[in-house]
Amino acid sequence: MAEKKQISLTIDDVVVKVPEGSTIMDAADSIGVAIPRLCYHPHLSILGACRVCLVEVEGMRNPVASCAYPAEAGMKVRTSSTLLRRLRRDVVELILDNHPQECQTCERNTNCELQKLSFELGIRDRLFQGERKRYKKDLSSPAVTRDLEKCILCGRCVRVCEEVQGVTNLSQHRRGFHIEVSPAHQGNMMNSVCVQCGQCANVCPTAAIVEHNDSEAVFAALADPAKHVVVQTAPSIRAAIGEGFGYEPGTPATGRMVTALRLMGFDKVFDTNFGADLTIVEEAYEFMRRLQNNDRLPLLTSCSPGWIKFMEHFYPELIPHASTCRSPMMMLSVLLKTYYAEKAGIDPKNVFVVAIMPCTAKKFEAKRPEHFTPYGVPYTDAVLTTRELIWMMKCYGMDFRHLQDGEFDNPLGVSTGAADLFGTTGGVMEAALRTAYEKLTGKPCEKLDFVEVRGVEGVKESAVKIDGKVINVAVSNGLQNAKNLLDRVVRREKEYHLIEVMACTGGCIGGGGQPYPPPGMHIMDASLLKMRAKALYTIDSQKKLRKSHENPYILKLYEEYLGEPNGHKAHELLHTHYEPKFPRGIR
Repeated sequence: MAEKKQISLTIDDVVVKVPEGSTIMDAADSIGVAIPRLCYHPHLSILGACRVCLVEVEGMRNPVASCAYPAEAGMKVRTSSTLLRRLRRDVVELILDNHPQECQTCERNTNCELQKLSFELGIRDRLFQGERKRYKKDLSSPAVTRDLEKCILCGRCVRVCEEVQGVTNLSQHRRGFHIEVSPAHQGNMMNSVCVQCGQCANVCPTAAIVEHNDSEAVFAALADPAKHVVVQTAPSIRAAIGEGFGYEPGTPATGRMVTALRLMGFDKVFDTNFGADLTIVEEAYEFMRRLQNNDRLPLLTSCSPGWIKFMEHFYPELIPHASTCRSPMMMLSVLLKTYYAEKAGIDPKNVFVVAIMPCTAKKFEAKRPEHFTPYGVPYTDAVLTTRELIWMMKCYGMDFRHLQDGEFDNPLGVSTGAADLFGTTGGVMEAALRTAYEKLTGKPCEKLDFVEVRGVEGVKESAVKIDGKVINVAVSNGLQNAKNLLDRVVRREKEYHLIEVMACTGGCIGGGGQPYPPPGMHIMDASLLKMRAKALYTIDSQKKLRKSHENPYILKLYEEYLGEPNGHKAHELLHTHYEPKFPRGIR
């Protein structure tokens, strides 16, 4: 592809060259001039709604929005002046007039873009006092909470839901003073097509949308002497939790995380990676059976609860193709209230299972009736996001950077490198291929790194030769890409055998509950996602065991409790089912 033509313009008396088609904001960013902004997001379409990014252009009567106005050759731009400072302050002061005065008690306190911008613009008083919008919080969803009183109408949530996730659950309703962002018919999040992924919370500059907080339930369980409280941590947590304590993104912090959880009072600290290894064994056998019988192919992975809900809403015809395996979190939770409770001699009703997940949709998954015990309670009692866990650790006064490394508890704390890969897009595919190859051929899988399915962009496709048969595989990165891929499947334009879908960009490392990025980065930035992914690839490469079916504790589990992979008891405990959420043809 030919390089774009370069144009020259002047910004604050500095000559800058940028590719043709760049905006004034792009040009300013390229020389380190940070124009204030609120509605702008580098991975979303340009809305130009907030008008905070106004700049003056020589020869133009009025200031223009730099995020939307194209840079032109010879243009002379002024990004700071008495007029611009007044206009920007007026805009933000008007936003603050209609905003709750509760910064100290807000979930985004010290990490709020509106708060930061107000400070930088020198706003120290509220100059406008008028009627303020009043709404009840939307607490309907177990995954996310909406507080419309904190919404500044930036439109980021609307755009990420439509453009990145392809769900289009949110839109602006009504007009003027009464305008609001809501699902269809101004309904709540639970009774909508929301897939609970939490990407709206990731891009919201305030706290209008945040994860549904479960920390108080966990505090209460830890303080209850009658409860045996156990915790499991997802693969991607170890690659991101350090960010909450000043580490560079992508710094593995597994050992310190385990120690911190023990200091918080958890009776046992287990690893969701064990559930990931178990998932691979079950899913690999399921895939082999379908492949040999040419039955319901392609097999669609089922580890991402946001993707599963997306399928139930928009692709119900593909439900028979989805793996019936529960997710790693759910498999481990089931074992904790059956196998573990039995071995430890504990009444399963007294076992309180906490899962630390990168994903708000895991909160929804835990509350699905398919994942309840026979005695009517969830197998997973509470789900905390990475952000919630970081806050709880700080609440306990953890000096995280100086903690010693700890080890997970056995028997459900040992895992292979394949399990760590579940945290990044393409990882489930890699792990499954390692096991499927050996089970189908009876030979060692010499090639363990399937780099062709790695990466955080778009859809990756590959053809893998196993036992003389070409296996067509595909990996979707985010739900909008999944739509493009699945439409091809529905139209039968290409034959696939195995497809991995992750709801969030980059997979779990970019989940809706991961730490808010450091200044200058965004949750969907490829650089951030690649740093987190690199941590997981490094952990995998350094482990002695890198194939799920070689985990000795998995083998022991089948031998003494589950029987055969995909057998009767395994299906009873480790598998589930899905149903359409709306009538067919909603697309």
